[in-house]
Amino acid sequence: MPKLKVLSGPEVIKIFSGFGFIVISQKGSHVKLRRNFSDMKQTLLIPNHKELDRGTLAKIIDQSSKYIPLEDLKKEFYNQ
Repeated sequence: MPKLKVLSGPEVIKIFSGFGFIVISQKGSHVKLRRNFSDMKQTLLIPNHKELDRGTLAKIIDQSSKYIPLEDLKKEFYNQ
């Protein structure tokens, strides 16, 4: 099984902006992303850290898989 990449908060935010999410606010070190999709607001919280722990990254993938197909996420977050 491929391993998760080592990514920073800004890199993860950039990945999700490619899926149509935009930054709507920041409180402390957490950035709130949102996109409107079929009259539904989809929201993600991303820690804005230099390097995200793999467990944190796995939870972000799990949370975002409600909105984005897992196969599309794997292309961005896992080493090939």
